[in-house]
Amino acid sequence: MKIAIMGIRGIPANYGGFETFAEELGWRLAARGHEVTVYGRSHYVDPNLTSYRGVHLTVLPTVRTKYFDTVVHTSLCALDSLTKNFECVLICNAANALFSWIPRLSGALVALNVDGLERKRRKWNAAGRFYYQISERLATLLPNAIVTDAVAIQEYYRSRYGADSTFIPYGATVEHDANEGALARLGLEPKRYFLYVSRLEPENNAHLVIRAFERTDTRLQLVIVGDAPYSAGYVAQLKTTRDPRIRFAGGVYGQGYHELQANALCYVHATEVGGTHPALVEAMGHGNAAIVHDTAENREVVGEAGILVDMNEEAKLVEAMQGMADGKVDLHRLGTLAQQRVQTDYSWDAITTAYEKLFDSLMRN
Repeated sequence: MKIAIMGIRGIPANYGGFETFAEELGWRLAARGHEVTVYGRSHYVDPNLTSYRGVHLTVLPTVRTKYFDTVVHTSLCALDSLTKNFECVLICNAANALFSWIPRLSGALVALNVDGLERKRRKWNAAGRFYYQISERLATLLPNAIVTDAVAIQEYYRSRYGADSTFIPYGATVEHDANEGALARLGLEPKRYFLYVSRLEPENNAHLVIRAFERTDTRLQLVIVGDAPYSAGYVAQLKTTRDPRIRFAGGVYGQGYHELQANALCYVHATEVGGTHPALVEAMGHGNAAIVHDTAENREVVGEAGILVDMNEEAKLVEAMQGMADGKVDLHRLGTLAQQRVQTDYSWDAITTAYEKLFDSLMRN
């Protein structure tokens, strides 16, 4: 099949979950004989890079602001697709639902991965939240198919809009790499730090994790990995902590990211908005025991392979972190359960097969 993926920043991935998703899915589809194009943004992908891991790259401009970056770029991608004779187009992010009818004009079949409930993110003003709410409705009307990456999100679209969707989760691989080059650069020791990974936005609750960790009695460190281009004030607030045990690593990608995951004592996952969160699944693939914010989506992913805590109950979060630090939790058992869960439910190869089946079914109907 001739397939396009759009609605993301582009690949090679060095920003977030959708970018990693596009890379992992894209090269696997290409390796299976499909012709795959991934669209990227000119401020994110080198315009001179025309292919990567067997995937064709098309780089287009955008308006680089919080409110227009994604939608302007996707509109241009959708228009560009009209000249490329794609058979199937996968659009990422419910915000892009408005443009999902455009590739259909050329006969392409369009699937929209809606991600989580983005309108709940606190970074959006009233207009932004309203746009996302309208986009949810458009997602049920304009593309040929909806993809949800969590059963909880699938149930939301069914109950609120009466719309069926195809459940295909985010993926990960089971990793055993324990190299330590990234640790040395950051002054860390294996199994001597808690790891938090996320975009540093309020609903991802880094402030709650930091506040709880400040109350723990341990010599372990807390490593905060991530940044956010449109949340400078919130990031600055986080960095006002005076606890010398807390390290801000910024964005870490590729081999360094895997090394940080592989060598952590424990992973702390505090997000409250979204479907299947990439960093949590990746932490599980690395065999990390995890302390996880207790939401329906997070419970669905972690199962019995982590400790569920309401991050808003600070005393309970402190207790969970202190228990990990003091060795009162069987980390090996939780890590083994986590990797088994990834192998069973979240392997990239199985997810690639699921998308192949979706595209094939669209073409047959």
